Amino acid sequence: MTSTRSRPASRQSRQSRTSLLSDLLGALPHLRPQLYFKSSLVALSHAIEDQVLQGQGSPWVFANFQKERYYRQEARRYRRISAVAQDVFVLATPETDFAQTELPYHTIPLDPADPLAQEWHLIVIDVSYTTCLVCRERAQIKRSQSWGGSDMDTARQFDGVWSFDRLTTTQAALALLPKILSYRPDLTPRIEPIRQHLEGSPADSTSQLNPGPFTERLITYLQAGQYKLQRTYRTIQAQERKEHLINRISSAIRQSLDPGDILAIAVQELGQVAAVGRCLVYRYDGQAPEARIEQEYRTLTMGSLKGSLWPIQINPFLREAIQLGQPVCCEDSESDQRLQGSPELWQSAKIHAWVAMPILYQGRLLGILELHHEQPHRWQSATLELAEAIANQVGVALLQAEAYQHLGELNQQLEALDQAKSELIAVTGHELRTPLSTIQVCLESLASDPDMPLEMRQEMLNTALQDASRLRELVQDFLTLSKLESGRIRWHIEPLSAQECVDLALSNIKARRRHEALPAIEQVLPKRLPMVSADGEWLVEVLRKLLDNACKFTPASGQIWIRVEVVEAAAGSVGMVKFTVADSGRGIEPDRLQAIFERFYQAEGSLRRSVGGTGLGLAICRLIIEAMGGRIWAESAGLNQGSAFHFTLPMVHPQTQGKLSIAA
Repeated sequence: MTSTRSRPASRQSRQSRTSLLSDLLGALPHLRPQLYFKSSLVALSHAIEDQVLQGQGSPWVFANFQKERYYRQEARRYRRISAVAQDVFVLATPETDFAQTELPYHTIPLDPADPLAQEWHLIVIDVSYTTCLVCRERAQIKRSQSWGGSDMDTARQFDGVWSFDRLTTTQAALALLPKILSYRPDLTPRIEPIRQHLEGSPADSTSQLNPGPFTERLITYLQAGQYKLQRTYRTIQAQERKEHLINRISSAIRQSLDPGDILAIAVQELGQVAAVGRCLVYRYDGQAPEARIEQEYRTLTMGSLKGSLWPIQINPFLREAIQLGQPVCCEDSESDQRLQGSPELWQSAKIHAWVAMPILYQGRLLGILELHHEQPHRWQSATLELAEAIANQVGVALLQAEAYQHLGELNQQLEALDQAKSELIAVTGHELRTPLSTIQVCLESLASDPDMPLEMRQEMLNTALQDASRLRELVQDFLTLSKLESGRIRWHIEPLSAQECVDLALSNIKARRRHEALPAIEQVLPKRLPMVSADGEWLVEVLRKLLDNACKFTPASGQIWIRVEVVEAAAGSVGMVKFTVADSGRGIEPDRLQAIFERFYQAEGSLRRSVGGTGLGLAICRLIIEAMGGRIWAESAGLNQGSAFHFTLPMVHPQTQGKLSIAA
């Protein structure tokens, strides 16, 4: 048999189409429709079809299953039915190539607007028996769009008639035949013999159908449907429980951005719902050999791991989970090959069944989730899916908490930057205003009094020149700091004599402060010092600034020391030469020893300092020393107890002095 494309139906025929159930109830008013669920219709249809396949006769079969998809799932079954039946007619709303498909039965593609498209029919007519199932889906649950993947939904409801009565079956078939011909007039030669048989058959003939096998098949199908329904309900319940737990944890997590709170909530909720002996959730980035367990859930029979250092790098089970980036399971630790060589990893913690699940976000490892049982245990897929869902939630929450923490740090940096800006304005304003005022007064005095004595005129000029030099140094410090921070300095590293650099720095200080009474300066340098690897110009600048600071904060009656010594190097490391500039002056409070190397730092307020300066000198020294491969720090016992500034630079060994090249 082959199917052909149906002819387009006229508008009049579309308007006159009626429901088969309505026609049947109109012809037989005594019939009372019953309520059927989708699962019941499936069971009844299969039982009737089995009766055809097992019967002795050669019946006519009419089937309408609403959607092409349904009978396509039963295509093999209807091929078998076609082999034992005289003729088979299948009606459905077409979806693809239903009307053109080569099949051993007749296909009737329905207009989606036809009431038949909302009905379910199965009519079997044989000489010895008849049966019919005519149902229509209830309008109140009719959906406005295609059922799609839900068209097998067992909760759908139908009103209809199921009967073995020949009169009922005959009336149903006679009402259906003209509906088939309205779509497929070419089937008239096939339909006419059926109509004649139905009109000529006695209405009161008894059915010879044996109800026993039919009933058994029906019960079997109903039980199978019930089992599927229960399994579906269990799946839905498990999914609801999973979603409820995830929502509960998500809601709790949203109330806190503290990582500790997030892990505490996740571990308690998951441990209770999963019914495990112990649940661990801890942060881990894959670098450290171990992680500290800060949160756990456990039963009374499981020992506590909270607060302990949990080994990870030496644990092959945990390493495998991290490397694979997915959960790994162990149902019996004693027989698991990954744990055979290290029983101490699980025996002391009473872990006889284990799940390790990395907490990832976009491939980044944020932590690990573990589930433990103290007895061998077969892990259920539902438990693993739940744990994976919680791990995903925790991963997102930890990343949000980290982002919030970074935001807080950024705010602190912005506040510090704002404070630095304020300090810059205050320091710059003060340092610029004072010398500019002095220069202006001197110049105005010279301009307004041409008869000023020569000695006074020279004093005015010297004062103006000194303050102009002070302004130049201020601007130079700003330019130097900018170049150092932006990396625009070209370094010329070469072997240098420490003694020569110290002498140059001392000469510079004495020349600049020749009009001042300086403290006594003592050099403590060994006779034989190795060469240092440094840029000579910048090394002298560091020494000059440190000596200038010592002179500034030490009274003339005080003492300044310059020391240079060799620092013993550890095996395999480069030796260092240590420079020290110490004084007996004002000193530094111990809690400020780190802050003094920050930009614009002043031991006194920016507007009430007793000495000048921008607070840039030590910041410049730090950048220079670190760029040349050294380190700088300060020491002081406290205020008025003097201070010492130390820095180190790489030492040049005699055999490598000739190999040093100028570096940019």
